[in-house]
Amino acid sequence: MPRWRSIGRPGRTGARAVPKQLVGPWKPAMVGCGVYLDGVRQPGNLGVREAYELARSKPDGFVWVGLHEPSAEDFADVADVFGLHPLAAEDAVQAHQRPKLEQYGDSLFLVLKTIVYVEHAELTATSEVVDTGQIMVFAGPQFVVVVRHGSAPPLISVRRRLEADPAMLAHGPAAVVHAIVDRTVDDYLAVTDAIEDDFEELEAEVFSPTATTNEAERIYQLKRELMEFQRAAGPLVRPLDALAGGGVPLVDDEMRRYMRDVADHLAHVRERLAGYAELLDGVLSASLARVGIQQNTDMRKISASAALLAVPTLVAGIYGMNFDHMPELHETWGYPAALGFMAAVCGFLYRAFRRNGWL
Repeated sequence: MPRWRSIGRPGRTGARAVPKQLVGPWKPAMVGCGVYLDGVRQPGNLGVREAYELARSKPDGFVWVGLHEPSAEDFADVADVFGLHPLAAEDAVQAHQRPKLEQYGDSLFLVLKTIVYVEHAELTATSEVVDTGQIMVFAGPQFVVVVRHGSAPPLISVRRRLEADPAMLAHGPAAVVHAIVDRTVDDYLAVTDAIEDDFEELEAEVFSPTATTNEAERIYQLKRELMEFQRAAGPLVRPLDALAGGGVPLVDDEMRRYMRDVADHLAHVRERLAGYAELLDGVLSASLARVGIQQNTDMRKISASAALLAVPTLVAGIYGMNFDHMPELHETWGYPAALGFMAAVCGFLYRAFRRNGWL
């Protein structure tokens, strides 16, 4: 029976009881360590090394370890227990990798980029629409090590769903890899739906008859966020093709069928993103064209107003030269005649401009 000790400040209530065998190898970055035999999680709390030894004692056993943003020191112990390749272990700590799949002997190293939709009241020129994180998965015949970085969502729901389906979990580490990839691509679909709402709102504002503002900055910002999404989803195609194509010994025929289903979902996401990118180009062009048309309309109105003011200015300027001998200067009807002439010409120009849409 394991001995327990309290972890916490002396005299502080709410200290957590942790098995003694976890004290030492347990690290703050560790979020879970479970042993599975024949698709069923075994009770108890073991350290990583003890859990791996128990899993290896059974041919159908494996251990699932989860970590969140481990330091190099935290991950060194895990890498030593499972014999992870130093290059892959270094990538797992640095967390600045493109989606990829690499094989080291009978184990694989999979990098996924996660996408999280950032809620915002309205799309602005500086709105953050998506946030990216990373999930690194090390999988061997009897182990799975999952490392999360950044905004990558917790995988507790994935773990619970798998534990509720022992038949699927009996496929071993390949089932865990599929579940994580499937969750990642499902999140892509959810974020794609949310971006579609932003796009439709922006499109409605750009083509609104009463729109008077320039939406180019907002369109460009959404386009940048969409490109960030595409950089996460696009490179995942090759790893999924490899997992679904039979080139990875760890993935059996049954799990390859599941991987092909995920690949189809990813293709759907990429098609939608490509369509949004093309539509955004069209919306941006339409917005810029609308701005140009509005500027032309404003210039016509300004020109028409200047023409209306030019006639009285010209007449007043001529009769304001103060020469002694000027026609109608000393006539009693000269002043009203000049005003009438100016009003008649301005009225004629106003009607002409209105008829041609300049005013």
